[in-house]
Amino acid sequence: MFQREVKDSWYVNYNQLGYPHVQQGWVLPPDRHKDFDPFIVMADDWFKRGTFSDHPHRGFQTITYVVDGRLEHTDNHGGHSILEAGDVQYMNAGSGARHAEEAVDDDLIHTHQLWLNLPKHLKNTTGSYQNVFVEEAPVAPFEHGSLKVYAGQIAGTTGPMKSLVPIIMTELSFKEPGVYSYIIPENHNAFLFVRSGEVEIGHDRTTLTKTGVATITYPANGTEAESELVIKANERSKVLLYSGVPLKENVVTGGPFVMNSEEEIRQAFSDFRNGKFGPPVK
Repeated sequence: MFQREVKDSWYVNYNQLGYPHVQQGWVLPPDRHKDFDPFIVMADDWFKRGTFSDHPHRGFQTITYVVDGRLEHTDNHGGHSILEAGDVQYMNAGSGARHAEEAVDDDLIHTHQLWLNLPKHLKNTTGSYQNVFVEEAPVAPFEHGSLKVYAGQIAGTTGPMKSLVPIIMTELSFKEPGVYSYIIPENHNAFLFVRSGEVEIGHDRTTLTKTGVATITYPANGTEAESELVIKANERSKVLLYSGVPLKENVVTGGPFVMNSEEEIRQAFSDFRNGKFGPPVK
């Protein structure tokens, strides 16, 4: 079995932005999507109402994990929902989505939002949303804690998220010091984000604490055979882990759009200006 180690690691740097976007940091920073493929960026945000009002997207998927506060989602197709701590919302922007993601009332909302790329042949799919409430995510217990599964198949458990590009998304919770062996396919590119505590990753025992991020090694010609990532907690800890098969396609980003060429980005802006994303969010 291929043994995974830390490929690269860093800590999130935060910017104090004031009101209403109070604080923001890049878990996965921009312009490194080749390293993160099929993932693009991941933001760690604290914000008040008025930060992410009506805005468009095209060509990718978002996975928004609510850490604290209440997140109100509204879209221009009549969709509306409120998510709370531990809930996750999946969105396929596809050919075009227009929505708002706002704090409820006077809440200070804290979220992790991951952008997951779409392959070229799926960028024109119809937009959709799926809420995965914390109670719906199955939990696989182990000796020193538990593994909550939001997406994919792992530890004999299947998460409820139905992303167009299949991924694994889990939250690993250690209630005390201990070890967990994370088993995923060889051909998955993976990264992790330490939410709390202190962990040692891989047999090389790279140590990370809160807000630490690590990309994980994988074989260039990996198959669907199993590979192992050993995580040792030195104290009560929480770790988010994400993995997926790289798309290996050209990626061009432009504001809220992710496409395969500059021409497609220009077309997305033109379509938005010409009303092809539908009416504003009410």
